[in-house]
Amino acid sequence: MALRYGLIGSGMMGQEHIRNLNLLEGTVVTAVADPDAPMRSLSVETAGGTAKPFADYKDMLSADICDVLLIASPNDTHHDILMDVLDTAKPILCEKPLCTTAADCREVIAKAERRAAPVWVAMEYRYMPPVARLCEELAAGRVGIPRMMAIQEHRFPFLDKVGDWNRFNARTGGTLVEKCCHFWDLMRLILQSDPVRVYATAGVDVNHLDERYDGRVPDIIDNAFVTVDFASGTRAMLDLCMFAEGAGWQEVITVTGDKARVDACIPGPSRFAPDGAERAAEIVISDRATKKSHRETVDVDADVLQAGDHHGSTYFQHQRFRDLVLSGSGAPEVSLRDGLWSVLVGEAAERSARSGEAVRLDPQAIAIADPGGRNA
Repeated sequence: MALRYGLIGSGMMGQEHIRNLNLLEGTVVTAVADPDAPMRSLSVETAGGTAKPFADYKDMLSADICDVLLIASPNDTHHDILMDVLDTAKPILCEKPLCTTAADCREVIAKAERRAAPVWVAMEYRYMPPVARLCEELAAGRVGIPRMMAIQEHRFPFLDKVGDWNRFNARTGGTLVEKCCHFWDLMRLILQSDPVRVYATAGVDVNHLDERYDGRVPDIIDNAFVTVDFASGTRAMLDLCMFAEGAGWQEVITVTGDKARVDACIPGPSRFAPDGAERAAEIVISDRATKKSHRETVDVDADVLQAGDHHGSTYFQHQRFRDLVLSGSGAPEVSLRDGLWSVLVGEAAERSARSGEAVRLDPQAIAIADPGGRNA
């Protein structure tokens, strides 16, 4: 029998989740909750026409027609929704960021402490095939001891969303939380250490400056450099530009150690490419001893690529989440603690960008909210 999914929020990312669940064996979307009527209707259509629509997610919970809950609503709604759905016994997949503030994340973690069913934070960049391949090379010792990591993302601006909620820091948590939580998560995962210091310089220089919403001008950052120091002594950097349409690679993720350097080069979504065609990702390994580089493509199924804007990562994340749910045991691969860390670093980067000062992270800030349980 297929796992029945209920979506809370069915905007752009919700649609991507539905398309990927349609491809995944053993899953079916049976309910969609969204206050926006056109998006509800579109979601039912995308899911194949049989999902039941709800204007209020609480009515969906009362109907009890889902085995799994997936939260893909705007960032600033996550906290309140989670505080409700954590009272259920159902597995939960929550889109990033976990919440818009670390304080809200801590409340969620405290409530989930004694919960048996898993809560998985959707940091899908971990599951991009080129990123997974990079991690394999690191695990095999190809780079030696990782010393530095750099992530460059040069891409298109934030897209238009229902209610334009993604134009303001108050609703998103800020670009360095909303967009970049993926990257802080990758840094922790790959470097196997926790951040201790964050410094950022950023600006609102190009995007959305001519837009007005009830007289308000969007305040989200559209470019930044961020450096992060880790407890292990390693360091990482993010180079973000959100007005760089047409860049050769949307993301380049580089890890350099004492033996070699590995680059994961990831193209942007095909719908933003000049010719509308999919491009393969690449892995480049540069060996320090031989001074030679090896380059190869990382292939992904065409249907999986077409199902979303994140180079197949949403599909592969759903595979892993589905398998966890079906197993009935085990811990989420991306925990609530991971979700909190990504928000903590993003908050620190936003604060640093505005103050011009480096921000130190207190180790106790995470320990207070770490119950050590299944979802931690």
